[in-house]
Amino acid sequence: MANILNIETSTDVCSVALTCDGEVLEHHENYEGQNHAQVLSSFIESVMKYATSREIKLDAVAVSLGPGSYTGLRIGLSEAKGLCFGLSVPLIGINTLKLLTVEVMFRHFFEEEIYFAPMIDARRKEVYTAVYDNALREVMPAQPLILDENSYAEFLATHKVAFFGNGSDKARDIISHQNAIFFEGVKPVALTMLALAEKAVRENDYIDVAYSTPLYLKEYQTTVPKSKI
Repeated sequence: MANILNIETSTDVCSVALTCDGEVLEHHENYEGQNHAQVLSSFIESVMKYATSREIKLDAVAVSLGPGSYTGLRIGLSEAKGLCFGLSVPLIGINTLKLLTVEVMFRHFFEEEIYFAPMIDARRKEVYTAVYDNALREVMPAQPLILDENSYAEFLATHKVAFFGNGSDKARDIISHQNAIFFEGVKPVALTMLALAEKAVRENDYIDVAYSTPLYLKEYQTTVPKSKI
């Protein structure tokens, strides 16, 4: 039985959850956009007060590593590392694309074997994506992908493919194959990290607290404002 503090900041949702042995003990979520820097610390403080008041000792901290928002991922990982250093507990890294897939698996029952294609918006026609089978095995590795009418063609030719995540709306207008299934409203949240985080604890699958970095998938690019002169 492990007490885990879960942190998710990879998209416009900021969420924190305290879980133990398949149960959510306390959680907070904010859907108001990119204000993670303002709300995350207060969420963590509230959850830690809950744990302290009930003499719950944390066994690990889990954080969503991405892909996703560069700023959100840095904020989440920084908070998670600080907790691990302060409490001397290990750090668990959760792939956000797998997290989205688990969310869909929990929500829906599929009798046939299908593929899951989570999508996180990367602006314009690009998404961060991967493809997983029913056992959460990687069929296509995580990557940035510019969508066109041939995207996922090899998978759609043989399987139903479920598309979801905040990048799937743009795919709906491009991918029209009869085997394509779209699920709306699927967001990565700390509540859903429970299964993957507990699996990591069972398998002693931790990441380095000092040197771990977010899963960006592509380099962060800054822009220089154009001169008005």
